[in-house]
Amino acid sequence: MTWIITQIQKLGNAISKVFTAKLFEFGGQAFSLSFLGKFLFLCIIAILISRTIKALIKHWLLSRFRMDRGTREALASIIGYILSILGFLIVLQTSGINLSSLAIFAGALGIGFGIGLQDLASNFISGLTILLDQPIKVGDYIEIDNLSGTVEKISIRSTVIRTIHNVCVIIPNNSFVQNNVINWSYENPTSRLQIPINFPDELDPLVITELLLAAARQEPRVLSSPSPQVWFKGYGEEGMDFELLVWIDKPAESQGIKSALYYLIDTELRSRHIEPGHPERNLRIHNPEALVSLFRQLQTPGVTNGSSSTHKQSATAKRKPKSKSAKAWKLADLLRQVSYFQNCSDIELRHIIEEGYRKTLPAYETICRENDPGDSFYIILSGKVEVFVESIGKRVATRKSGEFIGEMSLLMGTPRTATLRTLEETMLFVVDRDNLQSLLAKHEELADRISEELSKRQETLERLGITVSSTEEDETPFAEIRKRIQSIFGI
Repeated sequence: MTWIITQIQKLGNAISKVFTAKLFEFGGQAFSLSFLGKFLFLCIIAILISRTIKALIKHWLLSRFRMDRGTREALASIIGYILSILGFLIVLQTSGINLSSLAIFAGALGIGFGIGLQDLASNFISGLTILLDQPIKVGDYIEIDNLSGTVEKISIRSTVIRTIHNVCVIIPNNSFVQNNVINWSYENPTSRLQIPINFPDELDPLVITELLLAAARQEPRVLSSPSPQVWFKGYGEEGMDFELLVWIDKPAESQGIKSALYYLIDTELRSRHIEPGHPERNLRIHNPEALVSLFRQLQTPGVTNGSSSTHKQSATAKRKPKSKSAKAWKLADLLRQVSYFQNCSDIELRHIIEEGYRKTLPAYETICRENDPGDSFYIILSGKVEVFVESIGKRVATRKSGEFIGEMSLLMGTPRTATLRTLEETMLFVVDRDNLQSLLAKHEELADRISEELSKRQETLERLGITVSSTEEDETPFAEIRKRIQSIFGI
């Protein structure tokens, strides 16, 4: 029994010698297996503490400040790295390692980075640059090397991007420093989409502008301000080239918004019986004599001229192009029905169409009330609207599709003289004060034409409570109305 105890003691001493045996010396401290185990345990504890503090700072402290997600993530990452370094230095000091001796080690490590770990050092420095300078942040929608997606995580070595296909791509940080990066979310996420589309040459550019804008304003993710625009790019081989320009504030959904806009454009085209442009195909026959001979061989004997004529008529009927008749009215035509705009040029009308917008209201919805400010006028695209005077409790008129209402109150800046209410589901084209102000600022001569037309309507102006008889002998009603319009619209 004594012998067994003696052997166990010898084995314990041998094992103790193995764990306490000096392996090497660094910083004035002898390293053994037991010391290394203790050192690694303290390092793990320091890392866990630093990560816990980082999480608390990010979720409890930084969340109280009005910071965006990317800034919070960047600050939390920097704080986490600082805490990890401090924890490591504390562990070294606690373990009795002389920190001054680390200078030699750091120099050797720097040489190693410079020679064998260039990419790692580059990614490390690039990561610090991204976290401090923040050209990209967590949550940004970016595009780099034909790859687009949302930044999910920025670490000291790499950045994780989640694409629209929900695939995570890990990109080294130095790629963001060395390559051009498009950051759709930088400072302001509002960005513009360009939708190219082609139309046949015979179509009216104003009709094209109207239908493209109508399609854009039906998409809820398209911003109303800045308003959509249509650019006429020129004449191409396939017809007229147009481009629809819309603004969005969700760049990550740009592909889905483009798809939705194309669907809406197609719906507008079908409703107006319009086909987009198609490329022309030219057939060149290098040996027409052989083709004629082939047709003669294929002719069936006994085919009469009548049947041949029938075949020709049938072929002609098949080749007859589809009808491209548009709706009975166009916005440009409806605007010209308003006497003040009947002499407007296509450019002026296009400005009104671009700046105006469509509005759909359910049945029995109030558009505006009596005595409300006259800040817009309306063209009824579909449905019915009643004009109701509340002061006498009577409906005085019913307006239908193609008619316009409220233009006098807008032009003269007077309150509404009646309440406008829909009798069924109604679609309106709205021209508001800002729209008209922008138009008059660009085309000052239009204000003269409107003033001249208004000066002929003394009775209508008097019903609105406007007296244009001037006290000055040399001032005409036209001049007084012109001054009023200048004052209302600031032109």
